[in-house]
Amino acid sequence: MKAFAPCVCVLFVLTFVLERVLMNWYWIDRFTVFESGKRAQAIKTISRSEDHLRDHFKFHSVMPLSLMIEGMAQTAGLLIHETHHLEKKVVLGKIPKSEIFDTEITPGDVLVYDAVIEYIRDEGSMAAVTIHRDGKLLGEGVIVFAHLGADFTDKQLFADGELEDLFRAYGIYDVGVQADGTPLTDPATLRQCSSKC
Repeated sequence: MKAFAPCVCVLFVLTFVLERVLMNWYWIDRFTVFESGKRAQAIKTISRSEDHLRDHFKFHSVMPLSLMIEGMAQTAGLLIHETHHLEKKVVLGKIPKSEIFDTEITPGDVLVYDAVIEYIRDEGSMAAVTIHRDGKLLGEGVIVFAHLGADFTDKQLFADGELEDLFRAYGIYDVGVQADGTPLTDPATLRQCSSKC
């Protein structure tokens, strides 16, 4: 049996790399609040049909903590992307603070992610984030994002139109508002209007 262990490890690593290269993993379902440049709220419903839940603990499905942290980061990251009109390359820089108080997140639970922008600068930004379930605080943290500069102009983080499609899929243009309270406008609508005018 020991002779097969290295093969299993290599197969696992290759599978993990292929999944990360060929598939995008999203750890939120939709946004319920989106205030440009200020704050956002997103939800994630935990489902037993998700592979990572079945495989994490076979007969005791629990949401991995790392994916909860990723959900907080995605909520804050998309808020910051929109603040820059989807033009800057925003990447996760570091997580200086992250605490999870309850680890029993099981199928049927609904997580509520809240992100509030602490600051936005040319080189980066920071957001305070929390997770709640049924109104109870499950975790909190601080996430710092880097804004990639001129050295990364040839690097593409998203395919053309993919980030806008993601915003539509998450309902950001349905619930989002500008800083002045007016609704966010889908960029596709603006392009259609400008081509007809």
